Amino acid sequence: MRENNERAAFVDVRDRDGVLIADKPSGMSSGFACRRVQRHFGFRKAGHLGTLDPLATGVLPLCVNDGTRLAQFLMRADKEYVATMHLGIVTDTQDSQGCVLSAMDSLPASADEIRRVCERFRGEQLQVPPMYSALKRNGRPLYELARRGETVERQQRPVTVYALEVTAVDLPDVTLRVHCSSGTYVRTLCHDIGRALGCGAHLSALRRIRSGPFEIGDALALEEALGRVPGAVPGRCFVPMRAALVDMPEIVLDAECARKVCNGVQLAGPELYAPGAQALQRGVRIKLVAQDGRLLGIGVYSADALRPVRVFAH
Repeated sequence: MRENNERAAFVDVRDRDGVLIADKPSGMSSGFACRRVQRHFGFRKAGHLGTLDPLATGVLPLCVNDGTRLAQFLMRADKEYVATMHLGIVTDTQDSQGCVLSAMDSLPASADEIRRVCERFRGEQLQVPPMYSALKRNGRPLYELARRGETVERQQRPVTVYALEVTAVDLPDVTLRVHCSSGTYVRTLCHDIGRALGCGAHLSALRRIRSGPFEIGDALALEEALGRVPGAVPGRCFVPMRAALVDMPEIVLDAECARKVCNGVQLAGPELYAPGAQALQRGVRIKLVAQDGRLLGIGVYSADALRPVRVFAH
């Protein structure tokens, strides 16, 4: 987000709608971090975009106030991580917080061997979610079942690893840079790589450096945020609703079309000659913006009409 960021040095975010980019510390759940921020700043509503395990640190975007209405459009964004994979030890949680299931002294002979195996895990693939996860079975999180010693069958899920780079090898530790689709478990990726290497592995450290358009360089450390007078945060850390949908095309509507959109009425015919409307593609989501810059809603263009699918303004 930083390239297009011309926001003020500090902003009062208490009554603003958008995304607060937090840097979550290790040892805290994403839900707990979100609740602490909500209480501190007095946000009416708050929710996080994509769970980080308690072990993990890094970018945790928090939708606040009416910004929570953006969650469905931001939740499936791709992610980037820096991960440390520890070879030779397998745990039941697939990370360093679990119980050791097996240990092996024999490790790969070279960094080249590790890189060759990692190459096999790039691209589209099927991944079995871990038992220690927040996925639910009959309304109960899998981790609750796992803590009771229960194991249930999990369906494979399609994920995509767009890039997987071995950046350092200091056996038994291997540092990875991972760019992947939403829903990818990096600890499961490390577990599967360890199995392919024949020595086993688990995730020992994880830092998320990007979530969709939200980058670690723009994030505010959680403890720093909680130490501030409620309201004032560096402008780079807060993204208004319109800017949060940076990758979504937009059109600016005149007053009459804006009124119709706010009432859920679709636009058709001459009304579609708004700035940018000529470039509309069928089936693509589009930001609907008022002439004063307010984000009115999200629409979809099809059959020569623009239909609002989510309205934010009144």
